[in-house]
Amino acid sequence: MPDYDVVIIGAGIAGASLAAEIAPHCRVLIAEAEDRPGYHSTGRSAAFWAESYGGPQVQPLTTASGPWLQSPPPGFGDRSFLAPRGSLTLARADELHLLDAFEADFEGSGVRMERWERAGLEAMLPGLSPDIVAGTYEPDCRDIDVGGLHQAYLAVARRAGAAIALRSPLLQASHGAEGWTLMLGTQQVTAARLVNAAGAWADAVAVRSGARALGVQPFRRTVIQLRTAPAASPDLPLTLGVRGDYYFKPEGGRLWLSPHDETPEDPSDTAPDELDMAIAIDRFSQVVDWKIEAVEHRWAGQRSFAPDRLPLIGFAADSPDFFWFAGQGGFGIQTAPAAAKLAAAILLGITPDAMLRGVDAQLYDPARLI
Repeated sequence: MPDYDVVIIGAGIAGASLAAEIAPHCRVLIAEAEDRPGYHSTGRSAAFWAESYGGPQVQPLTTASGPWLQSPPPGFGDRSFLAPRGSLTLARADELHLLDAFEADFEGSGVRMERWERAGLEAMLPGLSPDIVAGTYEPDCRDIDVGGLHQAYLAVARRAGAAIALRSPLLQASHGAEGWTLMLGTQQVTAARLVNAAGAWADAVAVRSGARALGVQPFRRTVIQLRTAPAASPDLPLTLGVRGDYYFKPEGGRLWLSPHDETPEDPSDTAPDELDMAIAIDRFSQVVDWKIEAVEHRWAGQRSFAPDRLPLIGFAADSPDFFWFAGQGGFGIQTAPAAAKLAAAILLGITPDAMLRGVDAQLYDPARLI
C-alpha cells in the first residue's frame, strides 16, 4: 500500500481547497516547497469576486462559488468570506464598442450588469476625467478575504487528516505499476495519484513527473498601495478599464492600484518593476484627478495561464495517475470552491456537487491541449 492515496504539489489556494474536499475520503499529503503555504500568488492577491472577471467561460465557476463564499458550510467558521464592493468597468468615447461587447459576452448568463452614463459615474467617482463617458456597473461584485479563506481550507484539510509538508519541493517523481515514488525535499514517499497544483511551476512539475508540459505560462502582475487626496472612500467600487489596462480598489483607507500588467516570466519569487509602477500611476491619473501623496507599498505576484486562458482540471492524457489542477490565472481565488469540488469529483470518481450544475467540465479538461 502506498503511503498516501493522493499527494498534492502546492499549498496555495488550489492545493489547499482540493485537499479540504478530498481529505475526508482518502489519505492526503500536501507538499509545499516554501516555508509557508500560499507564499507566492495566493499570498499576494488583491482578490475580488466579480462574475465577469476571467471571461464568459470562467464565469460559471465564479457564479457557482458565490453562494459558498457568502455562506460557507460548517467547519469553515461562522462568517462570510465576502464583503460588499460593486465594480465599474469604464469606457471612453472610442471604447464604447468594447463596452457593448463586454456586456454582450454575458448576455443570458444571469450576471447582473447596468449601463451607467456620465452622471452616475461622477457621483461614485469624484474628479472623474471628462474622457470617461460610460461604464458598466456590477452590483454583485464582492471583496474576498483571501487570507481567511486560504487558512480555513488548510484547517479543514488538517482536521480531516491531511498532512502538510513544508520546505518539500518535488525533486524526483517516477511512476510504476504500484503508483508514484516521490522525492519531496529530503523525504521519499509513495502515492497512488499525484496532483499538480504548483501554480507558476506547473509545467516544471509535469516534466519532472514524466508528463507532457501544457504551456502554462506565469505572468507578473504588479500592485501598488497609494495614499491619495481625496482619501479612498471605503464605498469606492472596484474600478477597471474596459481594455483591461488598469484596476483600482480601496483597502483600509488606501488605494490598491494595478496596471493589469502581464509580463511573461520564468517561475520565480517575482518583484515589482519600476516601469510598471509608473505606468499604473500614469493610467490612474488619466481616470481621476486625485493627488497621489505617497506610494506606501508595492508587490508583485505571478498569474499562470494555460494557452487558452482556461483552468486545467483533470487527468493528464499521457499519465492517468497525474492530475492537473493549475492554470487558474487571476481568478483562482474567486473560483476556488467550485473548482475544488469539480476537481474532487473527477479525481475520486464521485458524484459532482449540486453547486456544479451549469458547469461544463469539458471546458477545463487538460486533454483539450493535446
